[in-house]
Amino acid sequence: MLFLGMALLLRFSSSANEMAAESSQRVLAQVNWNLDSYLRNMMRVSDTVYYRVIKSADLEQSDTAQELRDALKLLYAKDRDVLVSLAVFDGNGELISATPLTELKNSVTPSREGWFTAAMERIENLHFSTPHVQHLFEDPDARYHWVVSLSRHVELTRGGVIQSGVLLVDMNFSGIEQICKDVSFFDGQGYLYLIDGNGEIIYHPRQQLLYAGLQEENNLTAAGYADGTHTEIFQSQRRQVTVKTVGYTGWKLVGVVPAETLRDNYSQLLLFALFIVSFSIFLLVFVNLRLSEWITAPMKKLDHAVRELEKGVESVDFNVDGPYEVEHLSHSVQSMISTMRHLMEDVLRQEEEKRRSELDVLQSQINPHFLYNTLDSVVWMTENGRTQEAVVMLTALARFFRISLSKGSNIIPIGDEIEHARNYLTIQKMRYKNKFSADISVEPGVEKLYTIKLIIQPILENAIYHGMEYADGDGEIHIRAFREGETVVIEVEDNGPGMSEEIVEQLLKPTRDVSVPKAKGSGIGFRNVHQRIQLTFGSAYGLTIRSEPDNGTVVRICLPVLEEEDARKYRKEGER
Repeated sequence: MLFLGMALLLRFSSSANEMAAESSQRVLAQVNWNLDSYLRNMMRVSDTVYYRVIKSADLEQSDTAQELRDALKLLYAKDRDVLVSLAVFDGNGELISATPLTELKNSVTPSREGWFTAAMERIENLHFSTPHVQHLFEDPDARYHWVVSLSRHVELTRGGVIQSGVLLVDMNFSGIEQICKDVSFFDGQGYLYLIDGNGEIIYHPRQQLLYAGLQEENNLTAAGYADGTHTEIFQSQRRQVTVKTVGYTGWKLVGVVPAETLRDNYSQLLLFALFIVSFSIFLLVFVNLRLSEWITAPMKKLDHAVRELEKGVESVDFNVDGPYEVEHLSHSVQSMISTMRHLMEDVLRQEEEKRRSELDVLQSQINPHFLYNTLDSVVWMTENGRTQEAVVMLTALARFFRISLSKGSNIIPIGDEIEHARNYLTIQKMRYKNKFSADISVEPGVEKLYTIKLIIQPILENAIYHGMEYADGDGEIHIRAFREGETVVIEVEDNGPGMSEEIVEQLLKPTRDVSVPKAKGSGIGFRNVHQRIQLTFGSAYGLTIRSEPDNGTVVRICLPVLEEEDARKYRKEGER
């Protein structure tokens, strides 16, 4: 409605301006017709004097002067209401004949007058002057006549010789004034004035004020306007100006209408249109608000209930009244929430059981695997009569399992895990005597941090079994534990034969790609340790392996920095 109202307003404003312009043009056309008729009548008088009187008269004949005077009197008597005087001058400005005033003033030189010089310079045209007081002839009644002079070049015959002369027809300015004065448009708010081709004012309704300098008019600018309607700003006032050229004279009729007048003419209709638009908008808004409130109020209540549920509120009322669809939706949402809660509880319980079972399976996969390898070594020593070494190995094994049990806790200090690895190395060094050497370095403070247990031993086992056993010369194993920012790194490095890039990529995958050649051993130790760390701490942690054939292997174990308080939290989660 606002858009429609604005469109109608703009269209109506444009139409009103066009109608105002058309109205002004019609008024000016009528005035132009009246003024043209008036001027044509004067031109007919001039033509009659010239072609019927002057052309047929020879000034050399004695009775010609009287005949010329009688003819002028006759023509003057016919149009005396619009004529002030008729006069004929020769090329030197000497009066030949005139009526009704016949005596020139002594102070006047006709040949110097503008109407005379214009007629002599442009002999083919008729010339109209601006309004002025008749000052050529002595008036016995001492009256002042405002006239407009029509002058033209004429050919006088004197003794058969053609001479130049000027015919002067002084028109009464009151006739032109009366034509323009009676014009009124836009309830008197608009006005009309008449100018010549140079912009000099011929008629203006406030002519006296203009001559007195009390008011100004934009007549010089209007002289340059083409016929039609123009918009101008004069003295900070916006005006609509309509121009019409009067034929044969070069005069211009100028109609002026202030822009405020145009707005006043359609202000009432505009107010009515604004009222209709405003009432329509109000009605639409009221109906839509009532209708939308009936529909949206239950939806808002339902939305509020959902937001409460998002905040964690347990008991939320989803029963709302309203349209059937909204009521049905509320029951569906309530049923969905109930089902979702049961499903979430089942999923959480299943995930917890799955996680616990995975940890248990991984733990069970590691311990039997190591125990089998260790007991195999003890059997081998016993069979070879190395009883004392077997006792040392079994003692280390006992300490090893004591740390492995850790009173049932899965989270132990890194120092215990390092000690666990040291016992394991003691056992393996006895099995692979003089086969490899090992050293352990721990950054101060790292041993007091916590980790899940049994993460170093499987790595050492793979380093010994797959690295040291097939190494050329003395094998070396280096264990380093240090801190990098908020990450604890445990590195196990050996100088064994190493592995290809394809085998390294397969070691940490949950399932092995059968297209890749299988290395000796299944790699279960790497995968189990990697999965246990990620199940416990997240995917940001775990194992990374760097190895090349004949260049050894480096295994990095990345763990979060766990203080004692953090370890208790993980222990509680494990117990749950």
